[in-house]
Amino acid sequence: MYDRYESPLGLRYASKEMQGIFSQDKKFKTWRKLWIALAQSEKELGLDITQEQIDELIAHKDDINYDVAKEREKIVRHDVMSHVYAYGTQCPNAKGIIHLGATSCYVGDNTDLIVMYEALELVKNKLVNVLAALQKFALEYKDLPTLAFTHFQPAQPTTLGKRAAIWAQDLQLDYEEICWLLENKKLLGCKGTTGTQASFMELFDNDTDKVKKLDQLIAEKMGYSECYPVSGQTYSRKIDSRILNVLSSIAQSAHKFSNDIRLLQHLKEVEEPFEKGQIGSSAMAYKRNPMRSERMASLANYVIADTLNPAITAATQWFERTLDDSANKRISIPEGFLAVDGILDLYLNITDGLVVYPKVIQSHLMKELPFMATETILMDAVKAGGDRQELHERIRVHSMAAGKVVKEEGKENDLLERIANDEMFGMNMEQLEAIMHPNKFVGRAPQQTEEYFHDFISPILEKEKDALGMHAEINV
Repeated sequence: MYDRYESPLGLRYASKEMQGIFSQDKKFKTWRKLWIALAQSEKELGLDITQEQIDELIAHKDDINYDVAKEREKIVRHDVMSHVYAYGTQCPNAKGIIHLGATSCYVGDNTDLIVMYEALELVKNKLVNVLAALQKFALEYKDLPTLAFTHFQPAQPTTLGKRAAIWAQDLQLDYEEICWLLENKKLLGCKGTTGTQASFMELFDNDTDKVKKLDQLIAEKMGYSECYPVSGQTYSRKIDSRILNVLSSIAQSAHKFSNDIRLLQHLKEVEEPFEKGQIGSSAMAYKRNPMRSERMASLANYVIADTLNPAITAATQWFERTLDDSANKRISIPEGFLAVDGILDLYLNITDGLVVYPKVIQSHLMKELPFMATETILMDAVKAGGDRQELHERIRVHSMAAGKVVKEEGKENDLLERIANDEMFGMNMEQLEAIMHPNKFVGRAPQQTEEYFHDFISPILEKEKDALGMHAEINV
């Protein structure tokens, strides 16, 4: 096993569950389920297919003879016909009705759709668990004032919980997109070589109602309510692009979160989990590198770039069918899902174990708060009878001087002392320090956080309660 390439997505990042969805077993067992559904539906609509033949197909639906299919493909160079042949060797009485009237895309495309939507269900479940972890974290820290940043420059304070609400809202938008895709999922059905269903019209003696009913019966047997009304030989490759776009959207949300965590870890305010035996650097033993967040960002970059693959494929299809999508689809679709699966496991693992340092957060905030309190100080001084324009200029001068002391001399911010010593303001240090309580500067951040999770996330968690309870362990 060490003498050939193996994808890191399987070895290092994606879960066993997601790898199972894109496994060979899942693919070829679904092919056989589709062949059974086709035979059953054709029998119900009057074709000469016996129950014994169907029972024979059912008896061998899971014991795939890969060796026979592999040897046959060397001869015929066609994967679908190789598996039709292999299935027929196990089902000699039914081999003549396997794949009856169908083209390769009957099993190939319908299976691709089934697998993608099943994978989306797993992605949705993991995303919901991340939302639950974010809600727990946000509500715990909804009242903790923290320095906010615009352009990564100190700005008006927020709370740590409110910041987590912003992370959650990005994922909420992704959740809504996934739900729309799942609520509107369809199969290709059985459309034939150019999408006209001509072969089935021949089988059913030009009975249009039966041919239309065939699509509906197959969909129902596979757990779907409908098929796409028109197609070429394949379903529109825009479906792949649409699905990869939502994976890209999740990657974007996760990347933004990972950026914030890495910046917060640099500030020593919040850290991702760091295990007892974990090594941060091979050279610098003291380091606690944010490797989980970095891995999230790395995988997210891959997914965002991967989104171009189905977009280009959809744009360059010719008429009713070309095969230049095949190799690309085999790689880009599974890898997009495997990478997002790894991203969400990392997201959940990090959020479950975030370490917060309130004293460091407070220290950083208090160093900058005097500058942010100047507007309040100015208003209080004006109320006491001061001239706003003169006071504004005095604050500007004092602020510039205090900033110079901090930046050039490395000393503490002495703005409050400067204002207290300026008779124009008529305020002492006790009065100024009373103004400086951080909670006075966070606006509605605590209430916004409570309201957001109560109104938007709690209903999602209630709706998806059966999916809750996941915990993610990272492989390496």
